Amino acid sequence: MTINIQIDDDVREATALEIKDIKSRQAEGQAEQTEAKAKQLVKSAAQAKLAALGLTVEDLTALGL
Repeated sequence: MTINIQIDDDVREATALEIKDIKSRQAEGQAEQTEAKAKQLVKSAAQAKLAALGLTVEDLTALGL
């Protein structure tokens, strides 16, 4: 797999080290997105449980949820 990179007006093929860095950053970004989605799901589940107990949106806001 070849990856071209551009620095200023110069476009060239990325070195093996640059490709490794690019892939590492992509994986890191994906992991961060997955973690953020998981946190949102946990928060939503907690809000749903509290709502099932009869708490209102105002109550949840007061609790910081």
